[in-house]
Amino acid sequence: MIPMRSCAVAAALWLATATSGCSTQPAARVPPPPAMREANGAQTAPQTPQQALGELFVAVQTSRLFGDNKVFVDAVPKSDPRNILAQYHREQPEGAAALRRFVEANFTFPPLEATAPLPAGQVSLTQHIDALWNALTREDRQVPEFDSLLPLPKPYVVPGGRFLELYYWDSYFTMLGLEASGRQDLLRDMVADFAYLIDRYGHVPNGTRTYYLSRSQPPFFFAMVGLLTPDDPAASWAKYLPELRREHAFWMRGEDAVAPGTASARVVRLRDGALLNRYWDDLDLPRDESYAEDVRVAQASTRDPKGLYRDIRAAAESGWDFSSRWFADGRSLATLRTTKIAPVDLNSLLFGLESAISEGCARRRERACADEYRQRATARHAAIDRYLWDAPSGTYLDYEWTDGSRPSRVTAATLYPLFFGLASRAQADSVGEVVRAQLLEDGGIVTTTVASGQQWDAPNGWAPLQWIAVAGLTRYRQDALAAAIACRWVVNVNRVYRESGKLVEKYDVVTTGRPGGGGEYPAQDGFGWTNGVTRKFIALYPGYVNLSSIGQCPAP
Repeated sequence: MIPMRSCAVAAALWLATATSGCSTQPAARVPPPPAMREANGAQTAPQTPQQALGELFVAVQTSRLFGDNKVFVDAVPKSDPRNILAQYHREQPEGAAALRRFVEANFTFPPLEATAPLPAGQVSLTQHIDALWNALTREDRQVPEFDSLLPLPKPYVVPGGRFLELYYWDSYFTMLGLEASGRQDLLRDMVADFAYLIDRYGHVPNGTRTYYLSRSQPPFFFAMVGLLTPDDPAASWAKYLPELRREHAFWMRGEDAVAPGTASARVVRLRDGALLNRYWDDLDLPRDESYAEDVRVAQASTRDPKGLYRDIRAAAESGWDFSSRWFADGRSLATLRTTKIAPVDLNSLLFGLESAISEGCARRRERACADEYRQRATARHAAIDRYLWDAPSGTYLDYEWTDGSRPSRVTAATLYPLFFGLASRAQADSVGEVVRAQLLEDGGIVTTTVASGQQWDAPNGWAPLQWIAVAGLTRYRQDALAAAIACRWVVNVNRVYRESGKLVEKYDVVTTGRPGGGGEYPAQDGFGWTNGVTRKFIALYPGYVNLSSIGQCPAP
C-alpha cells in the first residue's frame, strides 16, 4: 500500500506536492463541539418552516400551490409564524385559490432568478465563467426575522437556479474555479463562512437554511481550507484546527457507546470493532423542501414511514439524491437503504479529514493530537481496504454493514480512494480499467451504470465526479485517462454553452450536447460547481476549450 502520510492529503487539493511542512511531531483534546453543547445551554437550532407552521405548512405543500415545494419554505413570514398559524385556524381558507390568497397576504416571496444570462455579445466559455462569479455572489450578514435563511458574515457564491443559498459540498468544487479565476478574495470569504457555521452549529449544514440544519453533506471543509495555502496546506489546517476537530466530532458523535455490529447516528462499528461512517439525518420527517414528494414515496411503500424518511434525508446528506446506489432493488425510491450502507466516498473523506487534523496538530506541535488522528486515519485506511475494496470486481464498493454484503453495481464513487491516495498501485490500475470499460462515456464519466430515471444515475455526469476522477487518476499517473475525461467534459459543457448561453447543473454524458435530466426538479442553470470544475480544467488543459468535437480529445 502507499504509506499513509498526512502530507499526502495535499495531493487531493489538486495534486499539490506538499513536500514541505510535513511533520511527525504530534496533544490536547478539544472541548465538546457546539453541536453537543445544547444540554449545557448553547443556542438550539431555529425552527424549520414545517415545525413553525404546522397544519398550514402541510396544507400548502400537499396542495402543490407553487409546484416546487422549495418556493414556500424560502418565503419569509410577514409576522410571527405563531400568529399566522392562529389566523389560519380562525379563517380556515377552503380550496386552492383561497389558500393561495392567504399565503400571499402573509408571506413575502423572494424573486426567482433566471441566474446569469449570457453577457452581451458572444464571449468565450472562460470569460463567461469569470463573469458569473459576481452574478452568483450573495451577502447575508442580516436576514429578515422569521426567514429560513441563515445569516453569514462574509460574501459567498451560490449554485444558481433554485439554489440561492450556500451549499456545503458544492462549494469546494466552486472554489476550484474561484482559484483558477484569481478570486482568492471569495475563496477566503467562503472558508470563513464555513468556519462560522461550524463554530455556531457544530457542523456545516447541507445548506444555509433552517430546514437543512439536521444534516450535513460530504465533509470537504478541510479540502477547502487547504486551498488557502496550496503549497503548504498544513499551515491553514493548523489555523482552522478547532473547526476541523469540531466537524470530526460531529461525524463521530456516539462512537464511544456504539456496540460491535450496530450504528449510532453517523458512526458504524463493525463486528470486528472497526469504525466506519454512514450518512444520516437527525430528523425522521419528510423534508421541508420536498414534502409532497417524500409523502408520496411513503404512501407508495409498505415500510415504516419514519425509517423511510430517515433514509431519504440520509441520501440528501450524501449529495447523491437520488441514485440507484442507495436502492435495495436498484430501481425504486421506496427501497432506499442509505443508513444501512457504509459509503466509500464518505469514508475516504473522513480519512482525509483525520489526516489533515494530524498534520495541523503536528504543525502546532501538539504531539498527542497528531498521534491520535494519525492512528485514526491508519485504522480507517485498514477498514476501507477490508470492507470497501472488492477484489473480484477490482473496484471500491459501498458496504452494507447490516448483512455484510456489497452491491455489484459500480459507481463513480469508486474513484474517491484514488483522490485521497488510499489505493495501492495495483488497486488504482484496476479501478482505472473499470472506469475506462464501464464509466467512461463520450461526455465524461457517467455517475452509475444504471438508468433509473434518478438524477444521480446514467446517463448523467456531474462536475464534482469529473474532478474526483481526473485528480485521482492523475495522482496515480494515469494521465491519458484523466486527460480524456477532462477533455470530453470541457467539450460537452462548451457545446451546451454555445447552443444555450448557459452552464447547467448536470449533463448527459452519453448523448452529448444536452443537459442532464431526471430527479425531483428540472435541470438548473447557473451553475456553481460546473463553473468551478470546468474553469479548473481549462486552466490545467487550456487547449481543450478550443476543440469543437469530442472526437478531437486524446485517447484514454
